Amino acid sequence: MLDENCPIEEVRTLFGNDRFATEACGCRVVEAERGHAVCAFDIDGVHLNAQGNVMGGAIFTLADFALAIACNMGEEPTVAVSNTIEFLSTAKGSTLIATCDADKSGRSLGFYTVEVVDDLGTPVAKMTATCFRR
Repeated sequence: MLDENCPIEEVRTLFGNDRFATEACGCRVVEAERGHAVCAFDIDGVHLNAQGNVMGGAIFTLADFALAIACNMGEEPTVAVSNTIEFLSTAKGSTLIATCDADKSGRSLGFYTVEVVDDLGTPVAKMTATCFRR
């Protein structure tokens, strides 16, 4: 989808078209390279559930956004076919950060892990994903 050596600005422009993640949730690309991505958002009222914690859907969106970038850098167009997320703790800080890394990136399947922490280092969630390359 994207050349693995393309500038971060090009990655941000392309994935800026993921409007739900970028506009509704405020996700931003911090790092992007083949098999690796870091994305973040500043926690705001729109992210909170009725109990005042970051909603699981917002956490998943951030993790999925990081996954989309990591699995498409330097690869054929890739989509997730299976995701499992475990919510570990409520966020204590003011920013959520998702780091995605490839566990194995094959010709037609890729396996990835996404760790979500807050800016204080609190582990918030862990997602594993299987992706398919067209």
